[in-house]
Amino acid sequence: MTMDNWDEIRTAFQVARLGTVSGAAEALGVHHATVIRHIDALEKRLGAKLFQRHARGYTPTEAGRDLLTVAQTTEDHFAQLASRIKGQGEVVSGELLVTSITGIADLLSPIFGSFQRAHPQVIIRFLTDMRVFRLDYGEAHVAIRAGSQPQEPDYVVQPLVRLRSALYAARCYVEANGLPESADDFPRHRFVGSDNLDSRAPFYRWLRAHVPEEAIAYRATEPDSTNQAVRAGLGLGFLPVRHAAADPDLIEVMPPQSDWDAPLWIVTHVDLHRTLKVQSFLTHLRQAAAAWAGV
Repeated sequence: MTMDNWDEIRTAFQVARLGTVSGAAEALGVHHATVIRHIDALEKRLGAKLFQRHARGYTPTEAGRDLLTVAQTTEDHFAQLASRIKGQGEVVSGELLVTSITGIADLLSPIFGSFQRAHPQVIIRFLTDMRVFRLDYGEAHVAIRAGSQPQEPDYVVQPLVRLRSALYAARCYVEANGLPESADDFPRHRFVGSDNLDSRAPFYRWLRAHVPEEAIAYRATEPDSTNQAVRAGLGLGFLPVRHAAADPDLIEVMPPQSDWDAPLWIVTHVDLHRTLKVQSFLTHLRQAAAAWAGV
């Protein structure tokens, strides 16, 4: 592949992004036959199908998704280069793709809102998933990760904040079952936990080490589900301090412990770390996070 093929790659990128030949043709200002010709030529040159054709449009294959991520990163680089050349580096625009762990949208959404108000030409895509997104594949501009510090060699990693959790029980649970006086009482109580035995959350590692497996009577995959289960009185469970401390229907069973904290990290790829869009968002994020004391 050479720069001679860039028109074809741009065409495939637009088809993958918009899902239809007509949409890509309109975005590129070309005839739909040109779009089809570019896709056919690119697939022939690569020796692989980039799209599954169906009645609703075009869906990228695995090869197509790989091409999409590379093209997105390349387009970002070109946009930044063009911005610098034209002397318009002060304009922050285009897509900003942010990924994070689940359960912190309440912290990030106000930041996204204020960032877009400051930079109305930015389109934010916020993705959460159980899997770890690959920045080196162009899957995100900024990732917010929890746990141990990421060690990938091409990543720029900065600490963000430590999220505190404590062990809580709903008032209705306590009225029916009382509270454990010590760890010796744990087998006589019911607990709420994660259904993922490989969960990296430090408080769930503590739970598995100190509570009999049969006492973890309710398990779920999503943090919101476990939070709601604790509030409904299904058992003792861990909740973020920022959500639970002011709720009169929740009783703190054990206070926050430092080894239950979840450190959050801001992660960017070295190739995009210094771009104006990423730097603008990182500055905005860090300034807002400075007010998160006690989360």
